[in-house]
Amino acid sequence: MIKVTLKDGSIKEFENPISVLDVAKSISEGLARVSLAGVVNDTVVDLRYIIDKDCTLSIATFDTQEGKDAFRHTTSHILAQAVKRLFPEAKLAIGPSIESGYYYDFDVERPFTFEDLEKIEAEMKKIVKEDLKIERFELPRAEALKLMEEQGEPYKVELINDLPEDEIISFYKQGDFVDLCAGPHLMSTKPIKAFKLTKIAGAYWRGNEKNKMLSRIYGSSFTKKADLDAYLEALEEAKKRDHNKLGRELELFTTAEPVGQGLPILLPKGARIVQTLQRFVEDEEERRGYLLTKTPLMAKSDLYKISGHWDHYKDGMFVLGDEEHDEEVFALRPMTCPFQFMAYKAKKRSYRDLPLRYGETSTLFRNESSGEMHGLIRVRQFTISEGHLIVRPDQLEEEFKGVVDLINFMMDTLGIREDISYRFSKWDPNNKAKYIDKPKEWEETQDKMREILNHLGIDYTEAEGEAAFYGPKLDLQFKNVHGKEDTIITVQIDFSLAERFGMNYIDKDGKEKYPYVIHRTSLGCYERTLAMLIEKYAGAFPTWLAPVQAKILPISEKYHDYAEEVSKALQNRGIKVETDYRAEKIGYKIREARNERAPYILVVGEKEAENREVAVRSRKNGDEGAVALDSFIERIVKEIETKEK
Repeated sequence: MIKVTLKDGSIKEFENPISVLDVAKSISEGLARVSLAGVVNDTVVDLRYIIDKDCTLSIATFDTQEGKDAFRHTTSHILAQAVKRLFPEAKLAIGPSIESGYYYDFDVERPFTFEDLEKIEAEMKKIVKEDLKIERFELPRAEALKLMEEQGEPYKVELINDLPEDEIISFYKQGDFVDLCAGPHLMSTKPIKAFKLTKIAGAYWRGNEKNKMLSRIYGSSFTKKADLDAYLEALEEAKKRDHNKLGRELELFTTAEPVGQGLPILLPKGARIVQTLQRFVEDEEERRGYLLTKTPLMAKSDLYKISGHWDHYKDGMFVLGDEEHDEEVFALRPMTCPFQFMAYKAKKRSYRDLPLRYGETSTLFRNESSGEMHGLIRVRQFTISEGHLIVRPDQLEEEFKGVVDLINFMMDTLGIREDISYRFSKWDPNNKAKYIDKPKEWEETQDKMREILNHLGIDYTEAEGEAAFYGPKLDLQFKNVHGKEDTIITVQIDFSLAERFGMNYIDKDGKEKYPYVIHRTSLGCYERTLAMLIEKYAGAFPTWLAPVQAKILPISEKYHDYAEEVSKALQNRGIKVETDYRAEKIGYKIREARNERAPYILVVGEKEAENREVAVRSRKNGDEGAVALDSFIERIVKEIETKEK
């Protein structure tokens, strides 16, 4: 008897080998109808997969990620088949499912157009109607290579050649279309009815800018048209909030080809928001006992060789000079830690000096590949709220908790804590070249961090292979409006670099000992945070963060003097104001001020000038009518001071 343990813990027994689909049928016909894949012993498989020994099994429907992936991966193959029918010379690259849908990369003579997408969608609908049976088969390496060579698919040939010798090489066939693929897929094309192709983009083969640029088609699919419609509506809303579009429209930042990719220019309004954030962070860190440092933007390669960055991170750095020909080689700093370590070493330290908390508003440089860069999210030069805490072992947990408390305070103040998830990033013991090779210390430090996170009651996931090269870390993850997840803040426990740098302290027993170092950011990268806030608030920032907190609109030139008086009164209390002196109709000026997302619009005319009032229009309450100027000033000052959201 074959024993199959189901998700609820119940066990079903079968006399003969049985497919996942038939197991689903044995549970209920209703379940079988909505089944998309199976998870056997934690491995995702087709419904056609034959179970021939005891195992655990869960049936994947569209309500599960595994089910969505199988459904959307199948849709990507339907997309590829449609493209090959319409554009026979197109070469197939890869077409995975992704969190929000799927994509497929093609090598074509000219990039696809939106007119092409309409034709491809129509062809996909035909393929779905044909109800093509999807079949899986395997081939030995030589036969697999021959098949792809005969079909003129060089990218598939390359993928096969890169597979390990013992890898099972599988293909999926639907009608006359065959694709190299590990699966899983649905049983036929028929269930894929609610789908949409959403975007065209360029993508380097294998993400390497040295390779050919391919044409990528994105799309998504659902089991119900209503769900697809809701997704497309959300997509339109996301486009409106996209920081790359909205940030430029609101004149927060720009880019310029002569400056270079990944080097955004913050315009006055964007720079004002970042300045507000920096002052907020530096003041709060000082209140919490941080000591401010100011360190160089570059250093000799000697410093990075001590830290290990030269060995583990050199390709991501901007190196100035050539080791073969120059006596001294410098590099722009990708992080601040080695510099602050030198500040620690400026004098002898005692156990009484610890914990020592250093903070710095640091400009950093990282040589990101051109394919990775996007708006303010991923750039080559950025500014970060960086800090390092040098602590004794007995202080580690308390200081780590203090860092997390600071971060949560920042996230709460910005109003984005509910959008954050926590990830415990660990090393990969099978990839020792990526990390400092001290397995015992890695495991001990990871155990300590896990214990601290559990004491904090943080709901976190674990990710192997995502640690820094010198220690495990807690990553705070944020999803942008398009669903892509980025790390915005990290907290790392470093068990290694203090020893590398000779950073010791004299303990109570008179012996020299090495401290732990906590690497952390409190707000993360300011550029990325700005992008996140643009999307979170759709450009309508809370008053304390808004680059223009009140927009003053005189009804006509006769009231310019009073408008200037109002402006000065507000500015004297630290309120950021702009006055629109243009000879435009007041209705037009109000509409423009609304489009600029100003929290308050203050209209001034004859009545307001006579009574020292302002006619207030606010984002929250609309037209509030005339308010005494002094009363309004006290109100907005309080709103700014309390950082009301």
